[in-house]
Amino acid sequence: NTTYFELPITNYVELSIYNLLGQKIERLVSATQPAGKYTVKWDASHIASGIYIYRIKTDHWQDVKKMILLK
Repeated sequence: NTTYFELPITNYVELSIYNLLGQKIERLVSATQPAGKYTVKWDASHIASGIYIYRIKTDHWQDVKKMILLK
């Protein structure tokens, strides 16, 4: 699975995957990054198919979305 995001300014970014119980499965990004476009690949080979939630958070913004992992 691949996720794309863009930063208009340098910012701390945290991108994490959660199960539907709210338990953090994996943290994909946890770093200060300069402005630009980014691609993050999630190696979900060890994770079961199902519905997951990803959360991207910066110092000024956050977003939460559902995703379906099919194998």
